[in-house]
Amino acid sequence: MVEKGNKLNARSLNIWFGTIYALKKITIDILENEILSIIGPANSGKSTFLRALNRLNDLNSDFHFEGNIFLDGKDIYRDISIGELRKKIGMVFALPVPLPLSVFENIAYGPRRHGIQDQGRLSEIVERTLTAAYLWDEVKDRLHTSAIKLSGGQQQRLCLARTLAVEPDIILYDEPCSSLDPISTAKIEEAMLRFKHKYTQILVTNNTKQAARVSDRTAFFLMGELVELDLTENMFTCPARKETNDYLSGRFG
Repeated sequence: MVEKGNKLNARSLNIWFGTIYALKKITIDILENEILSIIGPANSGKSTFLRALNRLNDLNSDFHFEGNIFLDGKDIYRDISIGELRKKIGMVFALPVPLPLSVFENIAYGPRRHGIQDQGRLSEIVERTLTAAYLWDEVKDRLHTSAIKLSGGQQQRLCLARTLAVEPDIILYDEPCSSLDPISTAKIEEAMLRFKHKYTQILVTNNTKQAARVSDRTAFFLMGELVELDLTENMFTCPARKETNDYLSGRFG
């Protein structure tokens, strides 16, 4: 079996928001085409780490950091523009936020911003990405109605399709199923598994069963530190650290 290469690398990453020390000396390699789940209790640094990968933390005026994050060997602060980074690394948030536009225009918005104006090509992108997000059959006759009228689960899959439309290399998920019903959750998870051949995916989740279902490896964060990183099967059957075992067995968190 060919060993996968590294896609993202964090090296001695420290993050502060004012005087709050949010992430402490995080060093991690994220492999190409893997699904990496990040688990841990509230305020453990999971979402802060995720947002560091596409520089969303920069929007906080109190944010400052030390260390490095590399994408394909390039430092995301020194070698890659914000525009290029956000095209390569898409993100799906906990609560879906469709644009106040039609279903079609929600998907076409990103490609248009990147210079695609041909209506035929835009239509192909819309159908392809909605199909990949398990939404096409539900909305193909409603493409020109407002996306706000979709159900919550449909809106989340629309946001996933919108992310796919700009052809990223990496998809970040910040608790994408936290507000969804089991059927919608299953569709998101099925899409994630189908995407493995094409995308690197990083999932922050408070649902350890979800991490066990979909991820190749799992990272356990606690109080801003990376406590353990292992194959998901290994971590869930025989964690190396007591803190991990305590969390997975429900003793805290």
